[in-house]
Amino acid sequence: MQWSHWFAGMMDTRPSDRLYNCLPMYHSIGGVAATGALLVNGGSVVLRPRFSARRFWDDVAEWDCTLFQYIGELCRYLLNTPPHPREAEHRIRLCCGNGLRADVWNEFTRRFRIPEILEFYAATESNVSLYNCEGKPGAIGRIPSFLAHRFPIALVKFEIETGEPVRNDEGFCIRCSTNEVGEAIGKIVDDGSSPGSRFEGYIDAEASDKKVLRNVFANGDAWFRTGDLMRRDEQGYFYFIDRTGDTFRWKGENVSTTEVAETISACPGVIEAVVYGVTIPGTEGRAGMAAVVVSERFDLVAFRRHLAERLPEYARPVFLRIRGEIETTATCRPKKQALSREGYDPAVIRDALYFHDHAREAFVTLDTALYERIQAHQAFGHGI
Repeated sequence: MQWSHWFAGMMDTRPSDRLYNCLPMYHSIGGVAATGALLVNGGSVVLRPRFSARRFWDDVAEWDCTLFQYIGELCRYLLNTPPHPREAEHRIRLCCGNGLRADVWNEFTRRFRIPEILEFYAATESNVSLYNCEGKPGAIGRIPSFLAHRFPIALVKFEIETGEPVRNDEGFCIRCSTNEVGEAIGKIVDDGSSPGSRFEGYIDAEASDKKVLRNVFANGDAWFRTGDLMRRDEQGYFYFIDRTGDTFRWKGENVSTTEVAETISACPGVIEAVVYGVTIPGTEGRAGMAAVVVSERFDLVAFRRHLAERLPEYARPVFLRIRGEIETTATCRPKKQALSREGYDPAVIRDALYFHDHAREAFVTLDTALYERIQAHQAFGHGI
């Protein structure tokens, strides 16, 4: 009920509103925020069993919707569809959700004539929530200084290799400075004064314990670990960087899969991109690999040049996999772990595979012979 009223207030829901909801009802956004925010103020909710990019604008226009809820890559999927005759024939005044990447934000609002976006950050069991009420492109929220005492959230320095926050000589965590990337944590308060600050935990007690960070800034305090890396700018806006498990180390540097994927997606001819790390025998850390969906405009030479101009060498993918589509979950999130497990073995993968050959300054076809050389540590001079 608290969530329903929060979102009702932030979206200014009215009896005349209709919200288009194509998200799973078992998900807290589709089943609580999207529905409750309308119903508490007498509005209506239009339900569609699943997201369809082809039918989206027809549905919105036919049902005269004024709001819609998004999550994950839903907005990018819409942006990648051919022009639709009804994509601007709607009364949408606001769309609300989370996961709208900065590289999609401006073009999405311009093309589809979306007046306002309410981006937020939250998780069902988490005591950390952020709201971008000002519509700052790319930001997930901001906590005004006068409300900081109500929302005790901190970013602490995080070590990718250990998977744990960095601690000082006294054993306490270290707060991040402005624009420094760290893990977001929320103070757990169990005194009953703030239900949203509690952490109820999971059925598995061991899993619950792993999400609680103790003795963070003082002896005896407890904070919820979001498992998400963020940064906060000079104005206090928070920006999502990556999941702690998705960011990986390569050549002694941290690689954010989200940031690399955004850079790749901006390349002409790339429709969709997912980035993840894969292990290579005889090397430390994980090498970057990108799975992409491309159009006829895609050119490998131009792609390599695009990456070289925008990414440091350590962040550029070593492997490239071209697919017909990227499998997603019911909430439009790419199944990244499955791709990572499949690795880069051409005997297993039927998609087109490429290896970044430094000596040739080009992406070359990854065949069985080259794969075996990589596995035998014989390709180091070329791209690893």
